[in-house]
Amino acid sequence: MDLDDRTRVADVMSAPLETIGADVPLREVARRMRDQNISALVVTTGGGCIVTQSDLVGAIADGCDPAATAVRDVMTEDVETVTPDLMMQEVAAMMTMYGVKHLPVVDDDYVGMVSSTDIAEQLS
Repeated sequence: MDLDDRTRVADVMSAPLETIGADVPLREVARRMRDQNISALVVTTGGGCIVTQSDLVGAIADGCDPAATAVRDVMTEDVETVTPDLMMQEVAAMMTMYGVKHLPVVDDDYVGMVSSTDIAEQLS
């Protein structure tokens, strides 16, 4: 399968969507990502925000205490989103253009997440 076969976001997105609150300590974020084998969570109290593994790594590299630092202190704000009916070719182009690895999927509300891993799996 490749991205030229008109694969839609709904065909490959991760769902149900994994979320987390903005006041949760980074230690808990890291545990959830590890335990659920995911690399991003939508922040429910942030209004269009996500927290990613890259956010965690950056915070730790900057000396933040993962037990005392909250999601709101490191989350990525104002993220781009996609709809379930969008073609994966367009998603790949958006990720390249915006320099991101995750895009929340929105249809009236958040319904899933599409990632660069989803794209790689389509190409294999």
